[in-house]
Amino acid sequence: MPRSTRGTLELRPLKVSRKVNRYAEGSCLIEMGHTKVLVTATLEKKVPFHVKGTKQGWLMAEYNLLPRATHERISRERVANGGRTQEIQRLMGRAFRSCVDLNLFRDQTIIIDADVIQADGGTRVASIIGGYVALHDLTERLFNSGKITDWALTHEIGAISVGMVDGEIRVDLDYQEDVKAEADLNIIATGSGQLIEVQGGTEKDPIDKATFDEMVEIGVLSVQDIVKIIKEQI
Repeated sequence: MPRSTRGTLELRPLKVSRKVNRYAEGSCLIEMGHTKVLVTATLEKKVPFHVKGTKQGWLMAEYNLLPRATHERISRERVANGGRTQEIQRLMGRAFRSCVDLNLFRDQTIIIDADVIQADGGTRVASIIGGYVALHDLTERLFNSGKITDWALTHEIGAISVGMVDGEIRVDLDYQEDVKAEADLNIIATGSGQLIEVQGGTEKDPIDKATFDEMVEIGVLSVQDIVKIIKEQI
């Protein structure tokens, strides 16, 4: 939905299709406007070296932009991930570890894979929203089957982009807005309004603290709206 048909603080249509992968413990296809991301959650019976002996599990995330997800074909990252990919994967990992009780997954690793099928702005926030849904379905499957004794998710999370475009604050930027934003933040928060992470900054001129605070506040409120939409779908 182009900005001309929605308000500055209005979200693009958000749709979640659950359990789209028959093999993964959790999966979903998330659509935010024209951005589409396929996310899976996998449980493996091993942990990285730094977690061994801690009596805890681990969670990691991988993010991939498929070759024709954008206007021009992007080559696959076959050897080493680029800086942007690593940044997004770390952001996702921190977000998901904030909401999962890893004590329930001793000597196991949860892997969230996000593959961007089509990009039109907000791919990292869509990956976080879709990843939370996949985590929910993984938790539901393991809890109902008795493989974990308690519900693993400690709170609901969501994410949204907030930008300053043409001198006004807008949420859920599409690509055309993102490339010309004077300032751009990615807000990750809980359904109750607590902040998990704020990532971003200005592209040219600095902004004052009051504007930054307003952008964060608007972002948190938008995340709460997203969590409500997600709850209705799961």
